[in-house]
Amino acid sequence: MRAVLTRVSSAKVTIGGQVCGQIGKGFLILLGIAPTDTPAICKKLAEKLLSLRIFSDEQGKMNLGLQDVDGQVLVVSQFTLYGDCRKGRRPNFINAAGPDLATELYQQFLSDCQELGFPPEHGEFGADMEVSSVNDGPVTLIVDTDNL
Repeated sequence: MRAVLTRVSSAKVTIGGQVCGQIGKGFLILLGIAPTDTPAICKKLAEKLLSLRIFSDEQGKMNLGLQDVDGQVLVVSQFTLYGDCRKGRRPNFINAAGPDLATELYQQFLSDCQELGFPPEHGEFGADMEVSSVNDGPVTLIVDTDNL
């Protein structure tokens, strides 16, 4: 799995002009799923992301986590995180999981976030979405479970 995590002041996802997920201060997580991913990998990634201490304390150091700032989570599926741009000008997505597995693991990731105490707002898997965010910092991290 791959995630792009952005610390945000606010973020929302809109489908067909309707807001379907919206948060204040917290994490916007763009989530990509590979064919080799499993529910155990979902859990590991959720635990890692939701435990990151990337909010500033009184001294301006990144020492605070989501729980310390009453943060929220917005998760958006993003198969393009597995886009391969090495050849040609159009990326291929053969390294992204197919829709059946990806849907199952996306839902698993949402459940894992819930179980860890951060009920996520989210987009709709496979939908054409508009995502907007106000980046805080900016702080953006790329986390790949192959490197954990």
